[in-house]
Amino acid sequence: MVTAERERLTRPRRLRLLFQDEARFGRISELYRCWAPPGSRPACPQQLVREAVYVFAAVSPSDGRLVAAIEPKADTATMSRFLELTAHAFPDERLIMVLDGAGWHVAKALAVPDHLRLVRQPPYSPELNPVERLWLALRQQYFANRMFATLGAVTDQLKMATEELAANPGTVRSLTLFPWIELCVL
Repeated sequence: MVTAERERLTRPRRLRLLFQDEARFGRISELYRCWAPPGSRPACPQQLVREAVYVFAAVSPSDGRLVAAIEPKADTATMSRFLELTAHAFPDERLIMVLDGAGWHVAKALAVPDHLRLVRQPPYSPELNPVERLWLALRQQYFANRMFATLGAVTDQLKMATEELAANPGTVRSLTLFPWIELCVL
């Protein structure tokens, strides 16, 4: 048994590149353009209620795998839990995760699993993080021109949206596999 464990720990592991980000989704309506017959003006419901939840996501652009978690707040403890969740999703691989410089990403109390390494993207460069395109797609496809009666309804919509995306790695890959990632890394 000790030999099997030693072999598992010493064999080379596949290296996986992940990109991570978090976004806030809430009960403030997001207006987007939509189709309407010529000469008509579509009516879109609006509300301004300052309640929100956060969705943390890590994406592997090479194969479109997505790990997501919906949380009530974004802080160091939440980020530590998300890193552990991500590490469990890829247990036999070495992980390199690219993320921005949010305070909870650089805190000394952040618990990083052994087979995961964090790499900071340059400051003020969200365009380099493919997860930003995932947020845009979520907002346009699942949240545009809608009102939510409760924060629970927002959470349910987010859960459904992230589960649909996770079940469709081809869609995630098409949204997140930037040409420079494919040329430089894969």
